[in-house]
Amino acid sequence: MTDSWLDTIKWDADGLVPAIAQETGTGVILMMAWMNREALRLTRETGHAVYWSRSRGRLWHKGEESGNQQIVHAIRVDCDADVILIEVDQKGGIACHTGRHHCFFRQLDANGDWAEIAPVLRDPEAIYRKS
Repeated sequence: MTDSWLDTIKWDADGLVPAIAQETGTGVILMMAWMNREALRLTRETGHAVYWSRSRGRLWHKGEESGNQQIVHAIRVDCDADVILIEVDQKGGIACHTGRHHCFFRQLDANGDWAEIAPVLRDPEAIYRKS
């Protein structure tokens, strides 16, 4: 199998592309992360979401510490080929490192404040190993 499909993607100057994870069935946007060529190739190859962690400077297999993996159902690219959308089954029900179902848990209210609109499902201290 050739990887020429990766050449379609418009990678940024750092060789990255934003990737949005959307929950299959509900359509809920779970999170946004970055992918490089290897992350996108591995995501397709393994059927599990793999991202590029800018803070760690390495590939990050979603759920490698928490067990909350993302099983990929579809990979899409937008009209400009500069954003990836992956439809996933979110194992464990938690996509966010804060212990919430999704990362978009703050909403701007009428007073111009960010209100938390989604509960913590599991304490992050109980999910992640200490480095």
